[in-house]
Amino acid sequence: MQERPYVISIAGFDPSGGAGLLSDSKTFEQSKVMGLGVCTALTLQTASKCLNLEWRPIDEVTKAIQLLIKNYTISAVKIGIVKDAEFLGKIVETVKESDSEVKIVWDPVLKSTSEFTFFDPETLPQLKNMINKLSLITPNYNEYNVLKQYHLLPDTYECSLLIKGGHSEDRLGTDTLVENGKETLLVPAESNTIYFPKHGSGCVLSSAITAELAKGENMEKACRTGKLYIEKFLKSNPSLLGTHS
Repeated sequence: MQERPYVISIAGFDPSGGAGLLSDSKTFEQSKVMGLGVCTALTLQTASKCLNLEWRPIDEVTKAIQLLIKNYTISAVKIGIVKDAEFLGKIVETVKESDSEVKIVWDPVLKSTSEFTFFDPETLPQLKNMINKLSLITPNYNEYNVLKQYHLLPDTYECSLLIKGGHSEDRLGTDTLVENGKETLLVPAESNTIYFPKHGSGCVLSSAITAELAKGENMEKACRTGKLYIEKFLKSNPSLLGTHS
């Protein structure tokens, strides 16, 4: 039996299980990769609101990353909520120092749906030299506009961009993949299906894509497979907490 590739989620702990580390690990398991985890923050939240957040010291985060990379052959890393540009930079640097070939996907969660701020917006300009060290960033439409405003979109062919279409006004549900300067539209697989809003859907999509990249799929195929996964998740039930199957 072929061994599953190892993937790390570096994200927050959400006690509802809908987002962050718990959500990522569920996605990894269903996607047939071996999921490992490093906690960036402890949150107090439900599926509908975030009440409190406690950041873990960056030194503890980087030590945990180093330990995992030393003991397991990591194929890909997914990064979720981070405190600011410096926090993200040290994570990326730690991963790249350990293994420059590891694929890194960053889901730039700037705010929760309930408007709880995660990422310090004042540090956004510091991301300029960091974006191109990543393999993929997966902003939603609102986050994309913020990154665009600060001129933080990838400017080399090193990093791809997936703009999620869940908040788009003109092409709702259609994602846009920008890879090697080329745009590819990823339309929903089913046009007349009811999709229910889900807590943590961005975490699930980015984790599903990360899993496919870890298995050796190219970027477009990984994003298409990830989109199929999230669509199944969004129609799993009417509640804010989706199920993985």
